[in-house]
Amino acid sequence: MRETLWQRLTRGARRLRQQSDWAVFAGSDWPDRIMGVPVTDRFHSKQGRSTGRWILRAEKRHLAVYLKRHYWLPLWRGLLAALWPNAGLSPGLREWRQLEWARDHGMLVPRALAAAEYIGPWGRLQSFLAVEELGGMVPLHEAVTAAERNLGEQAFLNWKRTLVIELARIARALHERRYFHKDFYLCHFFIPEDATWRIPNWRACVYVIDLHRLGQHRRTWPLWQVKDLAQLLYSSEIKGIDARDRVRFWRAYWGANRHGRLPRLMKSWVLYKWRRYRRHNLKNRDYSRRA
Repeated sequence: MRETLWQRLTRGARRLRQQSDWAVFAGSDWPDRIMGVPVTDRFHSKQGRSTGRWILRAEKRHLAVYLKRHYWLPLWRGLLAALWPNAGLSPGLREWRQLEWARDHGMLVPRALAAAEYIGPWGRLQSFLAVEELGGMVPLHEAVTAAERNLGEQAFLNWKRTLVIELARIARALHERRYFHKDFYLCHFFIPEDATWRIPNWRACVYVIDLHRLGQHRRTWPLWQVKDLAQLLYSSEIKGIDARDRVRFWRAYWGANRHGRLPRLMKSWVLYKWRRYRRHNLKNRDYSRRA
């Protein structure tokens, strides 16, 4: 039986999502405990939210997950959630939907295992998401350094060339649908660690993580497209990546239309945004040194 608005405001309510095997590891009472489970491995906390790695064991198996928990969300959002309880306005349920959308559209993303939204009482809103750890995988900014060390010079050039084409395909697949990641840095792409020793089938092993900001923008899409591309460009300033790799990405991303008016204009916007990221980062570094 559905609860009333008054019940949500005064007593609270919750919305749950879970995979069939989640309760085997987390227990059937996980909704009552999950916001208070102590997690210390790779734990980070700030501004009312936390992430951490949690190891679960059941039936002689173990499951490594990352918990994303939001303890304090704005009052206005909690009130909206009480008014529209099935809208999934919390970060946990929103990212659950976004991971499902990405998987349904052929993207490789971590498996979402469970999510919960705790509505009320009195405008309070909390949420939780558990995603399965990408075991044996490394972020791309570390993988580039490892591949340069593990492979010969020519093999490394071929490794980068084929990888860049796959990154361009992923970016284009998102942007053509007017979806944008908004944290489009190399550290949010993961590949198997053993792929730093060989040239794999990239379509089968490049994963994208942290889709909590993923969104569709049909009218303001140029702003978000510039943001994604500038973030990727900024994060590419690491050892092992050079100007040829960036040019190759640009050509693969735009394809036969790369000489058109939009790509030329977009290039200027991306470079402008990239310079702003660089200035902001340098300013923060100077502040940290003084501190």
